[in-house]
Amino acid sequence: MSTKEKIQEDVSVAEKESNLNEIVLYNDDVNTFDHVINSLIFACEHTPEQAEQCSIIVHYKGKCTVKTGEFSELKPRCTMLLEAGLSAEIV
Repeated sequence: MSTKEKIQEDVSVAEKESNLNEIVLYNDDVNTFDHVINSLIFACEHTPEQAEQCSIIVHYKGKCTVKTGEFSELKPRCTMLLEAGLSAEIV
């Protein structure tokens, strides 16, 4: 593979990655850790460990990216989090 082909391939990968969105979960004073963890396991298919780590980050940092992907994949997941009473948005 030539250098030019390698650069074009790298640009293509970067362009694909730049089309990704994120679900950002925000801290609130309402929901329990257990509720947040269970919601992340259900809506985002996190492992219990992932969900617990995200809930701790949200608690101490105020927000955390909980899922990355294409908008069409994230929208129903974000809707599930919102319906569970969590504060989240797709960015």
